[in-house]
Amino acid sequence: MFYPHINYYFCRLIFNSILENFVVSARKYRPSVFDEVVGQKHITDTLVNEINSNQLAQSFLFTGPRGVGKTTCARILAKLINQKEDDNPNNDYSFNIFELDAASNNSVDDMRSLIEQVRIPPQVGKYKVYIIDEVHMLSAAAFNTFLKTLEEPPKYAIFILATTERHKIIPTILSRCQVFNFKRIQTADMKEHLKKIAIKENVEADEDALHLIAEKADGGLRDCLSLFDQMVSFCNGHITYQKALENLNILDKDIYFKITEAIIGQNISKTLLIFDEVITLGFDGQLFLSGLSEHFRNLMVCRNSETHKLLNVSENYKDKYKNQSAICDLSFLLNALNINNQFDIEYKTSKNQRLHIELALLKLCHIKSIIDTSVSLDELKKKVMNI
Repeated sequence: MFYPHINYYFCRLIFNSILENFVVSARKYRPSVFDEVVGQKHITDTLVNEINSNQLAQSFLFTGPRGVGKTTCARILAKLINQKEDDNPNNDYSFNIFELDAASNNSVDDMRSLIEQVRIPPQVGKYKVYIIDEVHMLSAAAFNTFLKTLEEPPKYAIFILATTERHKIIPTILSRCQVFNFKRIQTADMKEHLKKIAIKENVEADEDALHLIAEKADGGLRDCLSLFDQMVSFCNGHITYQKALENLNILDKDIYFKITEAIIGQNISKTLLIFDEVITLGFDGQLFLSGLSEHFRNLMVCRNSETHKLLNVSENYKDKYKNQSAICDLSFLLNALNINNQFDIEYKTSKNQRLHIELALLKLCHIKSIIDTSVSLDELKKKVMNI
């Protein structure tokens, strides 16, 4: 006999079990040791050397953009400084590590409560470590309450402050901390990290697609891993370049190559038709103009072998940029960037934004003829001077 309600509950049970077992990549692959931290070697090496030489500061300030490893490095440091050589590596001394979110605990009373805790020495291990995240959210009064403890902490207390907005930290706090500036993670480093994760998760992914995900993340590894999870779900385990373009709402670079070719050839009708194609696909005019400026910038850095390393694109596109840069004069690229920049500034105030972009494209199409005319005039002047 068939019991539909039993099948429903059975399927629901399996579905809930799958959801409970799923862990997002940003948490699943969060580094547990300094060697796993991506793109912050200048910081991890310094911290390891301080621990090994027993020259550890008592107050640290980790500052930098979101998702680059500030809190992760704080947790790893807090774990390492209490470990001994004969310790079990799985012993994290969790009773010695205290985390405080300053965004929701930013009052004077919260700081007084923290100071009371600091007075109690650790029961196990050598240090008590206090990680204060988003420390810039503390009120001015809370900062002042905390100041004395930060200046003269007990020997067993170590403070690690983390913030995305260093300029909001009062100078008296900065002067009492050892400051570590976390940088945006390079696209190439994030792409390599994604390749390793894709192999572990049995996900097929195109090189260009992974580069696109890393580029979209704009230097934040947490954002990069979130986008990767999104793409895995969207592509059902096989991430292709075209699927990445579609899901991440990114305009294909080939469009910029096509329109640049039309602009150099002074083909106005083809240029306008390509832009119409961009609008039909649903992309914003300013996004297109910004992408075109980046394309001209990439062509400019390709003109000199010494600046090739500034080209932040996948390997498959490097040859395309080199080939197109060979037919672009430096004077054309400089004028094109200048026009794009001016129209980008004026875009928001324009009442007819499509016409605004089309006017910019028309000017770009006439750059070459203006440059050629100016050269002819110069040659004419030389001839006149020689008579």
